[in-house]
Amino acid sequence: MSTAVVRRLDRPTLALVAIAIAAGYGQFGAVASLEEVAHHFGHTSATANFSGVVGLSGSVLSVGLAILRLSALFALPMTSLADRWGRKKVLRRVTIAGLVLTAIAAGSPSYWAFVAFFALARPLLSAAQTLVGVLTVELSSPSVRVYRLACVAAGAGVGAGLSAILHGVLPGANAFRWLFASAFIPALAVQPLLKLVREPGAVERDPSSTPARLGSIPKDYRRVMVIVATVTVVIGIITGPANGFAFVYGEGVLKISRHVVALVVLMSAVTGLAGLFVGRWCADALGRRWTVALGTVATAVTSTVAYSGGRSSFIVGYMIGVFAAALLAPAASALVNELFPHVARATAAGWVVVAGVVGAVVGLLIFGVAGDVTHTTVTVNSLRVPALLTFLPALPALYLLRLLPETRGTTID
Repeated sequence: MSTAVVRRLDRPTLALVAIAIAAGYGQFGAVASLEEVAHHFGHTSATANFSGVVGLSGSVLSVGLAILRLSALFALPMTSLADRWGRKKVLRRVTIAGLVLTAIAAGSPSYWAFVAFFALARPLLSAAQTLVGVLTVELSSPSVRVYRLACVAAGAGVGAGLSAILHGVLPGANAFRWLFASAFIPALAVQPLLKLVREPGAVERDPSSTPARLGSIPKDYRRVMVIVATVTVVIGIITGPANGFAFVYGEGVLKISRHVVALVVLMSAVTGLAGLFVGRWCADALGRRWTVALGTVATAVTSTVAYSGGRSSFIVGYMIGVFAAALLAPAASALVNELFPHVARATAAGWVVVAGVVGAVVGLLIFGVAGDVTHTTVTVNSLRVPALLTFLPALPALYLLRLLPETRGTTID
């Protein structure tokens, strides 16, 4: 391994990547197994509507996914505590607790119990992913910051992909239960991994500089926070349905076997890795703001393609969509963490999670209801109209990115 690569990927960064893999693995299980869960707890029939084909109606699935998204709102106080207690202490607790709750979800007796368990785990794992990004930024120089964020994003993608692949190869009607239970394994690795990561020195500061209220942002940064949150809502409106309905559509409507879906997820790892490298280059060459805008538009377009036709459209749209999401992730994380000072950085990242949740819930509800209203008979293109109605109207709000300062090359405290 070259000296340059060693500098970019030191032991603390590799440890954070491993924790991102663990959090991504636990967090994506609900999405990867949603079609099987709907079929297991719902009632399929000979009717050709969404409920008859999948087992649960689009509205019920949307409400369940919306609850999971809304539960992530509780990530804010957890990430905010990291500005008071330190990053490592909070990261260790939320990651282990989130993975353990995911494993307990293996015993869910009903669809709504499944939703409840994951609603408890979701904010913990969302906070874990957020704090991994914060630590990565604070332990990196400007020259390697986006590169390391791309590696962390790749780790989260690897965890999510591993969850989808494992679900595809596990045998039996209760494969989702084994998938959830396996989250106990990465939970055991969190404590040893964090021993390799140092606490950023800026945490040892004057206590009077800590915000007076949990979750508060310093007055000078509130306008920036509003703009960032608004853009994040737009991204959430698009990515919520794009991710949430993918496996239900692919397995339930298009009748693609779980093994084929697992293979598609495995192949999309290549496009995702390419997206991370392109996104890293764009973030440093074009700037954070332009890369965020480009990645968001690309995600909207590719997701619309995925929901607009048969198996080929789904596979192509999904794989290129993974590229688009990977293109977006490092630049968005860098932009948020570089805009705010250390005293409020974790809290600001928590508010970004909240904004993403709000956007995703809005997107899921629009998408699910539009799917039920516009198509009483499920066909291969039955989600095209919901995709168009949900994704495209939100894109003009990306103009707000022009109101933010460009942060590439910024030295942070």
